[in-house]
Amino acid sequence: MQDLDNKVNKREQYKARLRPFDYFEQFETLDFENLCEGDRYYLQDFGIFTTDFLEDEFTMRLRVPAGRLSAKQFSHIADVATKYNLHIILTARGGIQLHGLEAEDILEIFNQINSLGLTSWQSFGDNIRNIVTDVYDGCGKYSEIETYPIIMKMQEYILKNPRYVGMLPRRVSIGISGNRANVTSFFANDIYFALAQKNDTFGFNVYMGGKNTDVAQNSDIFLQEDEVFDFFKAFVEAFYLHGSRFSRSKTRLLYLIEEIGMDGLKGHIQTEYKNKFQSAGKLLLDKKEFSQNEKLKDGTYSYCYQTDFARVNANEIKQISEYATKHNAEIRIGIDQNIYLLGLQDNTIPFQSQKESATVIACAGNLCPYSFWNIKNETSFLPLGKIHEHSIQVGFSGCTKGCGRHHHTDIGLIGLKTNNFGDTEGGARVFIGAEHSEGTSVGRMLFSMVPLEHLHEVLTLIISIFEHSGYKNFEDFSRDILNKYSHEFLAMWFLANLQTSQSLRLHPNENVNTSPEEIFEYEKQLLQKYFPQADFFDLIDESFFHAISILSKKLWTIEGKDPNYVPPIKRVVFR
Repeated sequence: MQDLDNKVNKREQYKARLRPFDYFEQFETLDFENLCEGDRYYLQDFGIFTTDFLEDEFTMRLRVPAGRLSAKQFSHIADVATKYNLHIILTARGGIQLHGLEAEDILEIFNQINSLGLTSWQSFGDNIRNIVTDVYDGCGKYSEIETYPIIMKMQEYILKNPRYVGMLPRRVSIGISGNRANVTSFFANDIYFALAQKNDTFGFNVYMGGKNTDVAQNSDIFLQEDEVFDFFKAFVEAFYLHGSRFSRSKTRLLYLIEEIGMDGLKGHIQTEYKNKFQSAGKLLLDKKEFSQNEKLKDGTYSYCYQTDFARVNANEIKQISEYATKHNAEIRIGIDQNIYLLGLQDNTIPFQSQKESATVIACAGNLCPYSFWNIKNETSFLPLGKIHEHSIQVGFSGCTKGCGRHHHTDIGLIGLKTNNFGDTEGGARVFIGAEHSEGTSVGRMLFSMVPLEHLHEVLTLIISIFEHSGYKNFEDFSRDILNKYSHEFLAMWFLANLQTSQSLRLHPNENVNTSPEEIFEYEKQLLQKYFPQADFFDLIDESFFHAISILSKKLWTIEGKDPNYVPPIKRVVFR
């Protein structure tokens, strides 16, 4: 044991001494005002957590499998939030977080939540997290397989299984969709069961190794509907046995695949699965746009209530719950952080949404101490009208942890703090170009930092150039235009347009199959052609990096407030 303690990470040391499942026996007698480090680790496995920054303010995360819950359950959550003065956030995994719990109320709130069949077990920590699917699962016009029964079997298998509660090497996120049209991408999951067809049979292709910064990879496995659960059990056991338990930064499934390869992982799963794998079928994924009201398979309708960027209050929940009860409608929470009513008798808008937020995914913002932004308020820096008009997918993360899935959307943002541009309120790292619908690629960084004061202008320009392109959706524009150029050239192109107050159309790259040196020269010539009077060409040497740095400072620095700013003519280039 001593040798093990010297090698494995600290969480594994706690697990070796006491299983989280056994720790739960003392839950009823815990002194939440005097928790030690181990307590805080263990409590995460039951969805109760805090951080080093706010040790006395707790959050409880509720599992909502497939985003489905009853009107009674939803209303009960509102009652709890009102009674204890809690903030409510919908998560990017279709769950619910209650923020602002006081230590003396945790046990009482936990018991109240569990009294209606809801639970916070394994919604955090080293567990199978809330299992997600398409919000139109089983009822949408593109639905071929209803996955909810599979999800419930998965949840029942792991939820209070002593072998797995808190005992996996790291968190595992699972997505499964039986719909042939994407509402949103599931390729950020550790494992994704995607609708596929083989020999005229609908089933699932298996993708593994995704995370907030990477897309899941094709494992070349096809599963029929009745095979998914057994494969899931084999996968969980294989990861439990063979996943790394050493450096926390290398314990996700992706790193196991990097170490032993996809074939190595499949070999471990095969040992537990027993049945022979079939090779992948044809992936069935069409990119579709969905309206606020959708007609469902049975002729009824759905309504999407767009939240205030995942933030909801008790009165909203009460109103939605009462309406659902009165009209016999079903409530579902989407991984887009919006609330859906399904089974409505007509194409109606029962109440107006708080925001135009259907395509914007935002993390918890200032309710999470890791966040550098009060995201829920600072969405005012986004051109929301244009985003809504073109159904542009925007991922909005308050820090590099990426809970807003900024790498898996058309435009991604990470909140940052810096004084590089003077005394700003903060800024955003900007990503563009993800080909997310089919998990082709994640977004690339366009700017390492844009001050909040300039973010609206920058994003408006990006969207304006997209509009000039003639493409109907941003992802196609990314695939055919943006991703044919280097990310440094794109940064220069947008900066040059900003400097000259233009929004020039970016044409297809005709020089993609040449050497890096030739590509650089071609991109440089494009800038000279379209911006002949620009003053930044002397700053371009072997790359665009230096010119980007100087030009962004020139455009975005708040003069007189930046102690690090050096005018371009005095700048010294270090090589």
